[in-house]
Amino acid sequence: MQIQWYGQSAFRLSAGEVTAFIDPFADMTGLSERGLRFDYPPIEGVEAQLVLVTHEHADHNGVQAIGGEPLVLRSTAGRLASPIGQVMAIASEHDSAAGTERGPNTIFVFELGGVRVAHFGDFGQSQLREEQASAIGRIDLLLLPVGGGPTIDGEQAGQITTRLSPRWVVPMHYRTERIDFLQGAGDFLARVGEPERLRSPRFELGELPACERTLAVLPAAP
Repeated sequence: MQIQWYGQSAFRLSAGEVTAFIDPFADMTGLSERGLRFDYPPIEGVEAQLVLVTHEHADHNGVQAIGGEPLVLRSTAGRLASPIGQVMAIASEHDSAAGTERGPNTIFVFELGGVRVAHFGDFGQSQLREEQASAIGRIDLLLLPVGGGPTIDGEQAGQITTRLSPRWVVPMHYRTERIDFLQGAGDFLARVGEPERLRSPRFELGELPACERTLAVLPAAP
């Protein structure tokens, strides 16, 4: 599987002729008008068969940026048919107050190229509930917010990583040189071990080193 990080929580995952895109962003000038820096390059020239939107915030729901007439599954719950097979959409919240502050969030779980993936969107609960963990089940690749603020922080993300014990975990939604309104990934990385630091935002899972523990993978910021 090839993975490309576009910044924030936006990922393109491809295996063979099939591509899924999760949480694309489009025009983010609104953040600049609020005094927040969001300098990730625009998402351009990308096509997919499936687009997943974990929640309806502007830095996650820019589906117009993705070409190819994809099926779009927007912040929902259930077992859903898609061009890549069944997608499990698990209801969660964007905050620790039962969604009353920032609304709902969806954890998407699916298999692509023989790899079982979980993308947590803007998960903000104080902890993962037992029924959510049971629905997620065994996963290989975990895409997890770690930057605090509107989502979980490094300590909470470390606890979830330990509980789910994926083969790989990729932190997302944290402070980089492109944005200035979240915490960095350092606290999370201190809890899960030295990451595989990549020179590119694009990588192949099959090219990563073997590791007996969960391997944290840190793509370069776009």
